Amino acid sequence: MANIKSQIKRNRQNEARRLRNKATRSELKTRRKAAVTQADAGVETAADALRQAIKRIDMAAAKGVIHKNKAARDKSRLMARITRGAD
Repeated sequence: MANIKSQIKRNRQNEARRLRNKATRSELKTRRKAAVTQADAGVETAADALRQAIKRIDMAAAKGVIHKNKAARDKSRLMARITRGAD
């Protein structure tokens, strides 16, 4: 345990951020999975699910939860997987 006041506060801040980032990452996984399963099933709302997944990925990158290159990679892989499934 830290003895310095500023480090105690920093630990509290880091924990709060960790929990917030964890929730965001979990939501990203859920959105990606929903988009892929709906596209595979051929549901008409697949395009909307894809749009929501990409929106959440962009928001996470903007907030610094994930790196911008990871966001670009995830979006690219998601689009490739869904368009390949449509063929």
